[in-house]
Amino acid sequence: MIETRITKLLGIKYPVFQGGMAWVSSANLVAAVSNAGGLGVLGSGSMDPELVRKEIHKIKSLTSKPFGINIMLMMPTAPGVVEVCIQEKVPVVTTGAGNPGPLVKRFKDEGIKVIPVVSSVALAKRLERSGVDALIAEGHESGGHVGETTSMVLIPQIVDAVSIPVIAAGGIVDGRGVAAAFALGAEAVQMGTRFILAKECQAHPNYKESVLKAKDRDTVTTGISTGHPVRVIRNKLTKEYLEKEFKGATPEELEELGRGRLRMSVVEGNTSEGSVMAGQASAMVNCEETAAEILQSIETDYFKVFERLEHFKPVRSN
Repeated sequence: MIETRITKLLGIKYPVFQGGMAWVSSANLVAAVSNAGGLGVLGSGSMDPELVRKEIHKIKSLTSKPFGINIMLMMPTAPGVVEVCIQEKVPVVTTGAGNPGPLVKRFKDEGIKVIPVVSSVALAKRLERSGVDALIAEGHESGGHVGETTSMVLIPQIVDAVSIPVIAAGGIVDGRGVAAAFALGAEAVQMGTRFILAKECQAHPNYKESVLKAKDRDTVTTGISTGHPVRVIRNKLTKEYLEKEFKGATPEELEELGRGRLRMSVVEGNTSEGSVMAGQASAMVNCEETAAEILQSIETDYFKVFERLEHFKPVRSN
């Protein structure tokens, strides 16, 4: 497809990461994406350390290709998951919801590549100084926990601020998005929402159906008042949540309302009262495919972009 510093660094064919989504990104999906040439990433946010270890063993039994583990540093299980990743010598660790700076040397001493998610230039600069290998710049369009800045604005600012490779995330589901991200200076992309509709993804069919049916204005950001906003598809839960948030409910009350709701949606299939985390680009995902088919279609669409751009090739004036 295209060779970048990221494909060279990780030894992958496609500069495409599958987002590490809690309850969604299990071993089967991770291995399928890695086998197809991308970087599969296990979402450890819903797992205790020993379950993470079992999933790592399963991934290794299904693929010999590079893969990653996403660690949500704010989770109480995070320290144990860190130890498991070091013991198992996973190839790549991506991090979110916290500063991995103090852990970077430990990971790198074990040959583990460290790639944090960032949503600001200041954090990007600080993490580059800590020695991370690359950065995932995640825009407001993405599903789940989000920042405030859109991908179109965030990505070029972070690219200009650091010298290490940048992976673009947020609102990207096809080859057009990949081409746009590269035009902004990124050297890979991360996709979460697109891979919810991978056939190897074991999320409940109702969860997948909610993403498949989503229209352009069907996602909403909740939890802004708590300082930890989350993008989800509108449903009965979001209506109740936003009403309480608007009326001044405390962060503790809102946290209690949201407790266990992602599992309710992804595992149990209750997409009315559960949290259906998905990005704004849900409306652009219109079929279920294998991980290999997804990556192949991204490649095809990517090259079609440049065929179209031939008609707009600029001519320099003298």
